[in-house]
Amino acid sequence: MKQNVLVIGSGGREHAIVDALKRSESVGRVYCAPGNAGINMQATPVEIAVTDIDNLARFATDASVALTVVGPEVPLANGIVDEFRKRGLRIFGPTKAAAQIESSKAFAKELMARHNIPTAASRTFEEFQPALDYVLAGPEQIVIKYDGLAAGKGVVVAQNHTEAEAALRNMLLDDEFGKGRVVVEEFLDGPEFSFMCLVNGAKVYPLAIARDHKRAYDNDRGPNTGGMGAYSPVPFVTDEIRQAALDTILRPVAQAMVDEGTPFSGVLYGGLILNNGMPKVIEFNARFGDPETEVVLPRMESDFYNVLEAVIDGRDCEIRWKPETRLGIVLAADGYPGTYAKGLRINGLDKVDDKVYHMGTRLDNDGNIVSAGGRVLMVTAGADNLTQARKQALKEIHKIADCSEGFFFRSDIGVKESAE
Repeated sequence: MKQNVLVIGSGGREHAIVDALKRSESVGRVYCAPGNAGINMQATPVEIAVTDIDNLARFATDASVALTVVGPEVPLANGIVDEFRKRGLRIFGPTKAAAQIESSKAFAKELMARHNIPTAASRTFEEFQPALDYVLAGPEQIVIKYDGLAAGKGVVVAQNHTEAEAALRNMLLDDEFGKGRVVVEEFLDGPEFSFMCLVNGAKVYPLAIARDHKRAYDNDRGPNTGGMGAYSPVPFVTDEIRQAALDTILRPVAQAMVDEGTPFSGVLYGGLILNNGMPKVIEFNARFGDPETEVVLPRMESDFYNVLEAVIDGRDCEIRWKPETRLGIVLAADGYPGTYAKGLRINGLDKVDDKVYHMGTRLDNDGNIVSAGGRVLMVTAGADNLTQARKQALKEIHKIADCSEGFFFRSDIGVKESAE
C-alpha cells in the first residue's frame, strides 16, 4: 500500500525532498506546505504556514499522512516534532530540545567542549563592550556568530577589528537578528565541506559529502548568503577524512546528545573545515542543508522513503549512491542578500535539460512563474566529473539567465576544486 507523505517548507531543499520522495515506489500522494511554483508541479500544495504547527498536525491527521518530513529550521526550533509525536503522528526531525544544536550556537559549543569534539576555540557574550574588549585583545581575523537562527546570514568572518566591531554592533546593539548573544570564535583556515547524516539516537547513517559556497559573488567575495551553489562528491574529502569526521565528530556528537538526555533524530548536518589535515566543526544544523540537499539527494540510488523509515525504526540500512558528480548553481535576485525586488518573471525554464529546483518562486495572476525570494532557483547537472558537471550546469543556467532580467549567479562554483 502506497503511503501519503507531507513535506514542510517552500524552498529548494524541500523541492529536492519532494523530488526524491516522488521516485519512491512506496509513496502515493505527496503534499507540501506551503510549497512553491516548482514544487506544486510535483506535489499537492497545502496553504498552511510552516509555523502553524497545530493546523499542520490536523492536516496530517485528516489526510492520513504516514510520514511528515520537516525542511526548515524554524518549525523544528518551535517544537513541531514534539507536537506531532504527542498526537501519534510519524515525523522525521529532532525535538525542540535536540534542535538547539542549530538554534543556539552557544549550546552547540558547550556540548562540543564537554565531549572534546574538535572545533574552534570560542567565547560567548551577551554585552557589547566585553565582547569588543575580547576581540580587540586578539588577532585581526575573527569569526562573529549570532547565537540564534538567522537564515544562514548570522555569521561574519571579520578580516580586521573594524569589521568585527561593526558585526558586534549589528548583533548586540542594533539587534539585527533580534535580541540575543554572540559567539566569538577563532578563525580556522582550510577548505570547508558539509557532512549530513541521518540520525536516530546513537545510530548514524552517513549521506554523501557536499560542498556549499556561501559568499554572494565570484572568487568568494561579498556577504554571506544562504548558499549560492554546491556540488557532491568533494574530491579533497578522501575516505580517510570522511571516516575521521564520522569517528571524531558525527558519531560522538550523536552519542553525547543521548548521554545528556537530548537524543537527536533526523538530519544532523556537520558544517566542517579541514584544518591542518583534520576535520573540525564550524557549525551544526538540525536539518537538511540548502543548497547541499539539491546535489546530494539526486545522487541517491536507494529508495529515499524506505531509507527514512529504516532510520526512524532504528534498522540497519545501506544507502547506495550514483557514481556521478552533481553540481548546482543558484540564480538569485539582484541585490541579494540585501534589498531585492520580487515578482520578477523567470523565462527559459522549459529549455533546461537537467534538474531545476525552485527556491523562491510563485505563479502570478497570469500564470507566469515569478520570483518570490532572494534565492530564486537552483539549476543542477550531473556528469562523470566536477569539470564536466560545472560546464553543463553553467550551460543550463544561461538558458534562464540570458532571457530573464534582474538576476545574477556565481560562475565559479567548483572551479577552484575542478582545477586542482
